[in-house]
Amino acid sequence: ISFAIGGVTMKGWMFVMRLSASGRSFHWIYLNQAQEAFFDGHVRAFEHFSGVTRRIRYDNLKPAVARVLQGRSRTESVRFISLRSHYRFDSFFCIPGIEGAHEKGGVEGEIGRFRRRHLVPVPKVSSLAELNEVVTAGDEKDETRHIAGRLSSVGEHFALERPHLMALPTERFDVALALICRVDPKSRICVRQNFYSVPVRLVGRRLEVLLSADRIEVRVGAKVVALHGRSAGKGAETLLLDHYLETLEHKPGAFLGSTALFSARR
Repeated sequence: ISFAIGGVTMKGWMFVMRLSASGRSFHWIYLNQAQEAFFDGHVRAFEHFSGVTRRIRYDNLKPAVARVLQGRSRTESVRFISLRSHYRFDSFFCIPGIEGAHEKGGVEGEIGRFRRRHLVPVPKVSSLAELNEVVTAGDEKDETRHIAGRLSSVGEHFALERPHLMALPTERFDVALALICRVDPKSRICVRQNFYSVPVRLVGRRLEVLLSADRIEVRVGAKVVALHGRSAGKGAETLLLDHYLETLEHKPGAFLGSTALFSARR
């Protein structure tokens, strides 16, 4: 999916979950295809539907499948099994290649339909959050649409389908991946080949990092010491000037030439 944030054209990936009976769908756009985004999409979709489907049909995507075996047998990733166990739904995997192309035609067609109806021309927004507000508005508009050959709207059909969904669990599934990262001499941690600043007093320490679909949270014990939006791509630096003020107080000459100041001004 293409869009423009602050005048800069970017590329994102849209998570789509479609109910086969009513045709009601959920959409959300991410800047990456990481497993955390895949799980976050499930959590948001179930909350959008106010219930959980009993079975979900997938292709053989890496966030869910560790190994493709003979026939429809799959070795699922450990974290995906945790997600399924939390929400108590079954998975059904399509046959790889052209033979299985027809097995999830509904959701494949939904991707193109939603993009043409709600994301053309290319959206121009100030943030990813604003873009997803546009997407949410599109989902709300689609409640009144009629699928070809049906007299009732998508929303009216969903009202009949809703009682057949399983109830949401009492607790939300935590999509964040827990990591341990060492702070480098430049007071940064490296997560998925991108760099994020932490307070300079933590240089050399190993810290707990919670990696979510859209943010990086760094903790010392129960205290959050740094919080950043997750960067797209590789090699990007996200530096917060406040994290370096302690050093710059003792070395004021380094202030004007500091990378953190350049990032803050930008």
